[in-house]
Amino acid sequence: MDERFVQMLEEQIPNTTSTYFERDVADGEDDLDLAKSAEETATEQKLEPDDSGPEEQAVRRFNKHSKDHRLDLPQVVIGMAVTAEGVPVRCWTFPGNTSDQVIIRTIKDDLAGWMLNRVVWVADRGFNSVANRAYLQRGGGHYVVAEKLRNASGEAKEALGRPGRYHTAAGNLQVKEVRVGNGAREQRFVVCFNPEAEERDQQVRANLVAYLETQIEGTDEWSKSKRDELAGRLRTTPALWRLVRRLEDGRFRIDKAAIAREAKLDGKWLLRTSDDSLTPTDLALAYKQLLEVERGWRDMKGSLGLRPVFHHREDRIRSHIQLCWLGLLLMRVIENGTGDTWRNVRHELDRMHLVTMETAEGRVAQRSATTTGQAEILSALDIPEPGRFLDFELLPAPSA
Repeated sequence: MDERFVQMLEEQIPNTTSTYFERDVADGEDDLDLAKSAEETATEQKLEPDDSGPEEQAVRRFNKHSKDHRLDLPQVVIGMAVTAEGVPVRCWTFPGNTSDQVIIRTIKDDLAGWMLNRVVWVADRGFNSVANRAYLQRGGGHYVVAEKLRNASGEAKEALGRPGRYHTAAGNLQVKEVRVGNGAREQRFVVCFNPEAEERDQQVRANLVAYLETQIEGTDEWSKSKRDELAGRLRTTPALWRLVRRLEDGRFRIDKAAIAREAKLDGKWLLRTSDDSLTPTDLALAYKQLLEVERGWRDMKGSLGLRPVFHHREDRIRSHIQLCWLGLLLMRVIENGTGDTWRNVRHELDRMHLVTMETAEGRVAQRSATTTGQAEILSALDIPEPGRFLDFELLPAPSA
């Protein structure tokens, strides 16, 4: 692999997700106001502050802003930086209404203190804006960001429309490089194409068209209000609404021109980069590393039980997310050390039990025998084998 690409893979790839936190009771006015600290409460009650432990900071709950369509619950945005090996090295928690621009600037500034030799930021299209791209280039940094294919910018449309021959990057992934503009305004793009993804996109669209045909069949005889009601339902699913058009009299038809436009995007994605030292293949493979981040989010929300969780205070929500992040860090260290999945490792180690046996002479707590699989896991992680016996208790000798 190209040495420049290896250097880039040593850096962090940030990404975000959103989630909400359940509550088992209805929101009250006190929950929405600034909570009082333990010291303030003690002062009001004319009590001495409790110095028995660290004071828990009580702060305003996160703003309500739900991408999960749960406006009744506290929404948060979680950011995570992940290495090329999938190891999460840092986690951030933001209020649910924090803009992408604020998030990406915070993450970049925080990671700047790590004194990384070379940073190439790989980000999804949700973070792609002129302001974000300019900020990521500060201090000599570079970016690889995805472009929207639908509602694309003028430069992106020009890049997609340029003719050119693809060449194989890795496996079934094909790439071609396109440059748009001249001089200092020149922008470098990489068009990526996957024939297998093209087939999937074609099949999905065929299913959507078949469903639309069943929905609009016979609607020519409907009243205007009933057709408007159907249009409202279809609008809630953009993938459907893009493929249908309405005539001047309100009737529905399958939009063949839209289908043709969609077909040109099948199996493709478009990358924009500020780095001229990396090849198109390097850039495409770097972007695919975002799959490691997405796998981390799935494990956070699945195996580690990020939700449902019944918190509503900001300090407790942050603590819960940090604990889940630490759990994910341990999972990735174990997977990389053993070369196996966390599911398999956990299943094997779950077979190790502590058994308490009682006899006429006393009681002993003894661990089950180490299996071959368990021994291999412990050796790979450089963890000493636990002691075979944990506790002994001898019964007193009977009196003479």
